[in-house]
Amino acid sequence: MIGLGVNVDHVATLRQARRTYEPDPLPAAREALLGGADGITIHLREDRRHIQDDDVRRIRDEIRAKLNLEMAATDEMVSIARKIRPEMAMLVPEGRHEITTEGGLNILSQERSLGLQVANIRDAGIQVSAFIDADDAQIAAAQRIGIQVCEVHTGPYAHAFHEAGGNLANGRVETELAKVRSAGTAIQSMGMRFNAGHALNYANVGPIAALPGLWELHIGHAIVSRAIFTGIREAVREMKSLINGNVRA
Repeated sequence: MIGLGVNVDHVATLRQARRTYEPDPLPAAREALLGGADGITIHLREDRRHIQDDDVRRIRDEIRAKLNLEMAATDEMVSIARKIRPEMAMLVPEGRHEITTEGGLNILSQERSLGLQVANIRDAGIQVSAFIDADDAQIAAAQRIGIQVCEVHTGPYAHAFHEAGGNLANGRVETELAKVRSAGTAIQSMGMRFNAGHALNYANVGPIAALPGLWELHIGHAIVSRAIFTGIREAVREMKSLINGNVRA
């Protein structure tokens, strides 16, 4: 069975838009697990645009499930990971001006420095993953530096799927899906686990989930977005009930 790691970053994004205390990503993580999630993913960005240090501490302390900490390969983040001790640390590229992660980690350009960080994380008993593009050279580099899990960037496939109106027979969709499939095969042949994620939603996830040997998917934005529509009716009902219950005759 393929695992699902639910990313709750964008619950914190909504909170930070108002610089207030709600919604809190901790109860969101609890709800995700009650819904069947196999783990929780959070990305502690260097600019702290959504998840905050306190969120990481509270989620680690209170959630009894697999925690995947997405992070840049910096001394600060490695130190936090070693202290928090998530089950998995996923190294991702970061850009201060990007809205979300725009591409895979370029391992080839920084093999030596990344290798040192990977060793430092693994020394703390933490499994190390890398978010990479579907590229054979990057996959080989990941293996060389001791990466244990490769998460293949599915953004190009998802964007092609959307632009083609969900037509799986579209040439570009077929090409991007084939790249992810090929990358998964290469990852497994090198003894690493094959994960995938980015821009996956309720319409496009099926073909990715059907790929052979896939271990885990990490999905966040689509689930948080869907929750608005599946939950807003009940939220309004509850508020109306509270209002009417306190109206004086």
